[in-house]
Amino acid sequence: MKQLALDIGIATGPSFDAFFAGPNEAALRHLQLWAGSAGSPVLHSPVPTYLWGESGSGKTHLLESVRVALREQGASVGWLHAGLLEPPEFDERWGAVLLDDVHLYTAVQQHAAFNWFVNAQTLQRGVVGAGALPPADLPLREDLRTRLGWGHVFHLQVLSESERRAVLRQAADARGVMLSDDVLDYMLHRFSRDLGSLMELLTQLDGYALQTQRAITIPLIRSMLENE
Repeated sequence: MKQLALDIGIATGPSFDAFFAGPNEAALRHLQLWAGSAGSPVLHSPVPTYLWGESGSGKTHLLESVRVALREQGASVGWLHAGLLEPPEFDERWGAVLLDDVHLYTAVQQHAAFNWFVNAQTLQRGVVGAGALPPADLPLREDLRTRLGWGHVFHLQVLSESERRAVLRQAADARGVMLSDDVLDYMLHRFSRDLGSLMELLTQLDGYALQTQRAITIPLIRSMLENE
């Protein structure tokens, strides 16, 4: 069960640059243009954006990338996720509102999300939401559901195995690390399909291989997990 700890995410922090878009290029470019950068801040459009797709498609990574980009411009954001059981009141200092895993929201969270949404729109602030379902299928109160769906909507796709394999191979080559086909197969079939988790696994394996002065093999992976 120790391998599950590696599904948490990217230790270095999500960013647009670290997001391998693959079939999700349109969503990535849209959010990059919307968020701007520290060197070229933009007037963020108040038209909402909604991302949907299954687990591992990169929704949370993109939301966190938006937060990073806005923070680099000196803006704070409101972040509401399913684990925040008692959401705070809307803060007028927020530059945007980010709503993650909206399909899991309780009645209390839906009330807060609607309030945040309305206040953000009134103040011409951005709203970016994400969920596992398209807007029409979200099990939410009607006024929130329709607001999430009236702006830009992107369906994110999980990268195919061949795409994940290519990214891992490229990242390993950049590190000067040799990954055999057997090791790649093991990584792709035994761990999360989320690319961020796989990249973090590669980082941990590289560090453990250097520490133990061993090549990255399946026995080395098992040894690392046993010593976690």
